[in-house]
Amino acid sequence: MSLKYCQGPDCHTYHTQDRLKGPKGNKTNQTRRRTSLYYGEFCDTRCQYAWLSKYATMAVNHFGRLTEAKHLTEQNAWVKDYDWRTDDDSRRYFFINQITKEQRPLTKAQYRDSNYILNTGE
Repeated sequence: MSLKYCQGPDCHTYHTQDRLKGPKGNKTNQTRRRTSLYYGEFCDTRCQYAWLSKYATMAVNHFGRLTEAKHLTEQNAWVKDYDWRTDDDSRRYFFINQITKEQRPLTKAQYRDSNYILNTGE
């Protein structure tokens, strides 16, 4: 069981009882440590938003800023979906084109496989 530190840049500045650490008379606020962090790499939404405020622009610039609009076409409009109105044993899984509303059936395994893509014949 390894502990992870919250990545919030100001985590140590927020005053809460669980951040207060150290010997009696010499306590300081410290960054939270958790075995699992519920908000990605952050202990709470306040730390998550502080990180986003500070680093979001740098992250977008690093990983690739959009320079022109993206367009939804018939070729890239395919998404996985399922009929949620049926029980899990008989649930119907399919690819659906968001523009033409054409559907193509999937198996449950194909639906759950995040690497499975639709072969559109191109």
